[in-house]
Amino acid sequence: MVQVQMKFMTRGNIMQNLIFSIFPNQNFVDLGLFQFGWERCTPAHSFGPAARNHYLFHYILSGTGTLMADDSKGVTQTYSIKSMQGFMIFPNQITTYVADKQLPWEYVWLEFDGLRVKSLLDTIGLSLDKPVYHARNKSLREDMANEMLYISRHKDESPFHLIGHLYLFLDYLLRSAADEQLEHGSKLREFYIHEALTYIEHNFQNEITIEDIAGVCGLNRTYFGKIFKEALGKTPQEFLLNYRMLKAAELLKLTSLSIGDVGLAVGYANQMHFSRAFKNNYGISPREWRYQNHINNTVDSDEEHTQ
Repeated sequence: MVQVQMKFMTRGNIMQNLIFSIFPNQNFVDLGLFQFGWERCTPAHSFGPAARNHYLFHYILSGTGTLMADDSKGVTQTYSIKSMQGFMIFPNQITTYVADKQLPWEYVWLEFDGLRVKSLLDTIGLSLDKPVYHARNKSLREDMANEMLYISRHKDESPFHLIGHLYLFLDYLLRSAADEQLEHGSKLREFYIHEALTYIEHNFQNEITIEDIAGVCGLNRTYFGKIFKEALGKTPQEFLLNYRMLKAAELLKLTSLSIGDVGLAVGYANQMHFSRAFKNNYGISPREWRYQNHINNTVDSDEEHTQ
């Protein structure tokens, strides 16, 4: 775990000003943590303009500041954000944020990503056009902040321990911010999506079809495809392919299974079809990807014959 701590002097006392940590494990697919920290900013302290590869959430513990963020049309919008509010930065979004000159903010942040993050943020109502977090429940907001602070202060805990607290953070984020009417109105759709994701997670290694997934939900394929894409931003076909490729990459990185066996494990009986799908997704063959990413940086001797 990489951690940086910066300090400054005030009235003869040394006070910690910044905690910044990088999560050491990238093997979490559904929900992954990348970096996290806490900072008490100096007046007019700024960061950006910059773009992130993942979702980055800041919660303001005290003080105030300004967020400048590109909306869905690429137009820069300006938001004034104060304590007990927060803001979400989205992947590839250009942002700049600046602490107030008179009352600079203190915040805690988490950078994360995963297969289900977009659907959760859609439920809350956070988007490129609405990046500011407003809590509707004080108690849940405080629980959310405590989870963020816990993660930032416990960088030496195991990866599974920290991921568990990341799930708790997202639960409190969802329940503290979701509009009650929206929550009730989307309850049935959320149930369908949950059933579909559960079915995919348990059966991706089999030769399942989109009709199979829609059937589990009791829906026709057209309507199922519509609500699935609205919820996750991908068609069911795209999501299933992406899920299989993520699992394949995980197996290539962490195991010594042959390329053919990896393909079988993620639902491809034909090794050639698997290799083609993998290369279309990652730009390189499974064998080359393993050579570059395998945790032991070794490749099975039989792979030259199975690729």
